[in-house]
Amino acid sequence: MAKPNYAFEKRQKELAKKKKKEEKRLRKAEEGHIEEEGATISADVDTQPATDSSI
Repeated sequence: MAKPNYAFEKRQKELAKKKKKEEKRLRKAEEGHIEEEGATISADVDTQPATDSSI
């Protein structure tokens, strides 16, 4: 019977974990970018001077 190569299995597991973490980081960065755009749009609307009808 062949001896298990634990170092290979460990390396593959680490690579899979690293890939998953990178994908998650990219997904979060993309979501953050979309939220930033939404925030700037709403901020632009809020920064417009309000017209005061009491004057």
